[in-house]
Amino acid sequence: MSSDSPTVDVHAHVLLPALQQLVAEQDPAGFGAQQELEVRRNGPESMAASGRMIKERWPQLTDLDRRLADMDAQGVDVQLVSPSPSHFYYFAGEELGLKLAQEANQAVRGYVDRAPDRLHGLGLVPLQHPGLIVEALEHAVLECGLLGVEIGSFAATPDDPARSTVELSDPRLEPFWARAEELGALVFLHPFGCSLDERLDRFYLANTVSQPAENAVALSHLIFSGVLDRHPGLKVLAAHGGGYLPTTLGRSDHAWKVRPEARGCAEPPSSYLKKLYFDSLVHSPAELRALMAAAGPAQVLLGSDYPFDMGSDLPVDEVQAAGLSSDDEARVLAGNARALGISAAAALTARPTT
Repeated sequence: MSSDSPTVDVHAHVLLPALQQLVAEQDPAGFGAQQELEVRRNGPESMAASGRMIKERWPQLTDLDRRLADMDAQGVDVQLVSPSPSHFYYFAGEELGLKLAQEANQAVRGYVDRAPDRLHGLGLVPLQHPGLIVEALEHAVLECGLLGVEIGSFAATPDDPARSTVELSDPRLEPFWARAEELGALVFLHPFGCSLDERLDRFYLANTVSQPAENAVALSHLIFSGVLDRHPGLKVLAAHGGGYLPTTLGRSDHAWKVRPEARGCAEPPSSYLKKLYFDSLVHSPAELRALMAAAGPAQVLLGSDYPFDMGSDLPVDEVQAAGLSSDDEARVLAGNARALGISAAAALTARPTT
């Protein structure tokens, strides 16, 4: 491994069984409602297949030695590890929601500390409670020394989604965006669940369609609301190549020109792609080349979604298969991560204390 140019995977997950046990014990009704919602959203066939997949990949999700061996086999030097999105638990009340985020932050820190030259970590925040989100962010970054936090595309409790929905354009999130910018914290956008619910409950559409659709909706909220204008130093990384958004922004640009209600951002929406970051997980060489062309070679980073079956077991090979220039390939595999402060050397630095 080259200490000055390690290959970095920015999209990898860890499962935290203790977190699930905590929420199931302290809010069994909310946890049960979330489980029921997942069954409705995914349908019985996909739920059964996902259950088998998790059982098969349990060692990769929980065992550090297996993770490091897989990284070696993939040619990945450093992983940025985030909790499985199933741990968002956005149905939790204020006290439990903050507690879950802090427990997740500490658990990820402990996991990363077992291999500090190979791992970085991201924590969680209770997106459903905007008034607590800055506290959780500071806990993740300042107290636990994580590089940032992972968030979903929206937050809505199962019992009353309309009343409690928090979109990324919500004005109540302004302090969060401001503090994340100030701290230089990375905000990793990873959808979990989709408001289309039962319309996607077969053929695994709850993942294959909902994830890229949710990315497009969430990023559009960020762009059109002017969040990226007000916080130009904000570092937002979108999973799954940003979903449907990056290569289909012509219609958004047209709306920005002709519709006054779409003029909440200062520039055409497509111009904001170069203010966002995207992982490379698009499962297609042609789509990766299109993402690079749309966002620019400085905005795309290697991502695998390790170890889930909708990820890539050979993420480096998939980037190399796209036929990028040698300079652009090097940026995706290492250089862009290094520019964001994700490197082997940084993993060994002392955690901040203030």
